[in-house]
Amino acid sequence: MSNMGARVVRMFRNFNLENRVHREISKEKPRTAPRHEVRLPPSVGSSEDLEKAVTQKNDPLLALLKSVYVESKDPAAAEDSKGVAAYEESERRPLTFSLPGAPYGLGALTDVPKGKLTIVEALNALGSHQHQPQTWTTAKIAQEYALDLKDTKAFLEFFIPFQVEIIPPKTENAKRIKAS
Repeated sequence: MSNMGARVVRMFRNFNLENRVHREISKEKPRTAPRHEVRLPPSVGSSEDLEKAVTQKNDPLLALLKSVYVESKDPAAAEDSKGVAAYEESERRPLTFSLPGAPYGLGALTDVPKGKLTIVEALNALGSHQHQPQTWTTAKIAQEYALDLKDTKAFLEFFIPFQVEIIPPKTENAKRIKAS
């Protein structure tokens, strides 16, 4: 059915096409708008005069330019150098917990800056607090890892280690995946 509709549309589209094209071509074209007249200022005469004006030295301006001395400093570079110096001078603490076999690529680390944790230490602190919240309080974790108390509270509130919970089936004859 749609093939028939396409044929009808094509027939109406091509009907009397040549006559319509000739009619459009024979129409009178609209005139273009007149161009705006460009007037050069009277001071600018020929290109030679312009070249002379550009290349001519202005002694008072040249003297003022020679008296200017510009000394620039990159504020970002200054901040970076301060940050590196502060990092080198900052107190460091030895690692309190590490896993054997260089997990997570941390085998070469022997100490970390105070106020920072490695991934292994963070997971250990979170796990200890989760399993024994009375023993591993916020204050004790902050003291143990040399952290700020406010940061430690936020750390324990917003970061939760993974928990694996095995939910037993409601009925004994439920289908289970057998170990191979």
